[in-house]
Amino acid sequence: MSTDTQPEELYSLLVPLNGQRLLVPRTCVAEVMGYNAPIQVEGTPDWFLGRVNWSGRSIPLVSFEGAMGEDVPDLLGRARIAIIHGVTERLKPAIYGILTLGFPQLMKVNGKVLSTDESMVFGSDKPVICRVNMLNERPLIPDLARLEEMIAQAQEEADYL
Repeated sequence: MSTDTQPEELYSLLVPLNGQRLLVPRTCVAEVMGYNAPIQVEGTPDWFLGRVNWSGRSIPLVSFEGAMGEDVPDLLGRARIAIIHGVTERLKPAIYGILTLGFPQLMKVNGKVLSTDESMVFGSDKPVICRVNMLNERPLIPDLARLEEMIAQAQEEADYL
């Protein structure tokens, strides 16, 4: 018998973006807060929306769509910020926000309801691992380590200017 057990179900959040969703493990999300306008950071790409205050800390706020090379979405009245715990030590503090266009939905995910959608291929420069089929959804699985690297690079380049 193996001592290397994996959970049969994983609590995850479906995070609404512009026309698609992210599927993120619940443990990665610290909080979902109301949208407040970020303080712009000169010299950053359009997808780096700026910095927002969260629990007394100034943290980066990004558009996932923009980081994928798509247009940064227009803000709607339901805009929120998903506060994400870093999965690497690249950011200090290891926390950042992703713009979401509504409230994330809590889901229990298991192998019975999840399969890889191989119809799309994402380049290594994109913060996406893959798209999956899940019941009636086709969410993206984000590459949070890649996204954190992109955020850190954007901040370093802005500081350099």
